[in-house]
Amino acid sequence: MNAMQYMLLIHEDHEAYRSQPALQAVVAAHMRLVAEMQEKGVFVAGSGLQPPETATTVRRSGEGRTVHDGPFPESREQLGGYYLIDVPDLDQAIDWARKVPVVEGGGVEVRPLLVH
Repeated sequence: MNAMQYMLLIHEDHEAYRSQPALQAVVAAHMRLVAEMQEKGVFVAGSGLQPPETATTVRRSGEGRTVHDGPFPESREQLGGYYLIDVPDLDQAIDWARKVPVVEGGGVEVRPLLVH
């Protein structure tokens, strides 16, 4: 079976990482996960994102495209980072998603990439 690529989209409250110890702990946990992914040959790419207040959103409307500051979320949960992995199936992608360090209440969305 050919491998598929999946995005592991990390959604959590960015405020949880405002303290330096909390940030250092989660960065260390992510580095361990990346090392494991690389060792198993599934890691394609990944990165954390700058805080939501640095975001810009371009929206399409009847008047064309408009630019807005921020992502304008419905909740405190934000897209904080991602991993792109190459695994044989959804079950293995979910197994990797379970290993992604997130704060209490955070989540990891698993989505396959389109194959053209």
